[in-house]
Amino acid sequence: MAATETSSSSNPSLFYRLFFDKELRSVTIQVITMALIFAFFFFIVNNAITNLEAIGKGYSFSFLWDASNYDINQTLIEYNSRSPHWRAAVVGLINTLLVAVAGIILSTIVGFLLGVLRLSSNWLINRVVYVYIEYVRNVPVLLHILLVHGIVVNTLPIPKNAMMAFDGTLFLTNRGFYTPKPLFEPAMWAVLIAFVIGVGFTIWFKGYAKKVQDATGKIYPVLWISLGAILLFPIIVFFLAGVPLTLEYPELKGFNFKGGLVLRPEFVALWLALSLYTAAFIAEIVRAGIQAISHGQTEAAFALGIKPSRTMSLVIIPQALRVIIPPLSSQYLNITKNSSLAIAIGYMDIVATIGGISLNQTGREMECMTIVLAIYLAFSLMISAFMNWYNKRMKLVER
Repeated sequence: MAATETSSSSNPSLFYRLFFDKELRSVTIQVITMALIFAFFFFIVNNAITNLEAIGKGYSFSFLWDASNYDINQTLIEYNSRSPHWRAAVVGLINTLLVAVAGIILSTIVGFLLGVLRLSSNWLINRVVYVYIEYVRNVPVLLHILLVHGIVVNTLPIPKNAMMAFDGTLFLTNRGFYTPKPLFEPAMWAVLIAFVIGVGFTIWFKGYAKKVQDATGKIYPVLWISLGAILLFPIIVFFLAGVPLTLEYPELKGFNFKGGLVLRPEFVALWLALSLYTAAFIAEIVRAGIQAISHGQTEAAFALGIKPSRTMSLVIIPQALRVIIPPLSSQYLNITKNSSLAIAIGYMDIVATIGGISLNQTGREMECMTIVLAIYLAFSLMISAFMNWYNKRMKLVER
């Protein structure tokens, strides 16, 4: 009888463990929570599909293969009004990706520069940067976009009186910035393959040089060898292939330029506005990251005879990156999502194409918004994944 009681007390029932076993209780709560979340979304989606079917609309993406019947002012791939809606969505996707990537690059460069100047001992530079940051951060980004667009459209001349640069190969007008368009011949694939090989060699050589330095102390000129592999090797292949590249120059015909490559004022305005707006936030992130590093690091570098500019680039910034990168990721996400404001100035991004004109023409609200939401979610997840990977690479390694 005593053995039976001991066995019962040592093996409590599942119901008892659900309340008093911390690990099992935690897992159970998580499972129940996820089940409720999936049930909620299933209810919402099912309810939406049922209501759509009740009014005779259903839930289908077949409209993507119908003719779009509208033009897009900036396309990087072939497109016309007879193209299907899915191609219009691809054009909008590329335009969104273009302004997001270009904005991230420019805002990072300007933001880091402003962040360093914000800590300058020069009173005038410090105050000018401070005023710029405070002004930009406290004005809504939509107003910046409208302001820059108005300046670009109303300041630049009409095509007939276009401003010329670089010996008449670049034309600045209020209808766009026209430059020569590169036309690639089939042999250009050899140059592209040479570039990919150069990049692969650079990645391998960087790891090899580090192993040699750790083992023997010998230092290879990694920078110059990498530049030779990435730039010089493709250039040599380019000339050996017979210069497989021609340029199509823009020409004024009638009231506007024809041919060449054009950057629309809507893109330029959106790119500059988003970049300069986000750069103000990045500048404060950089300033905080630099100030988080002990001043003793600077004093130690000066004691070794390192110049102030080299101290900032070689000692302070590398250590500050582990503080800068996490909030920097949020700014990259913001600039990508803020690109949806492009619809205010007529830039045809994913919101204006599939989420705007296509939606109004087809009446497929749920389907169009599903596509737009999925695209922005994918962009955000990719940026977050890349920044998390980069953050792990930049973290301090303890020995």
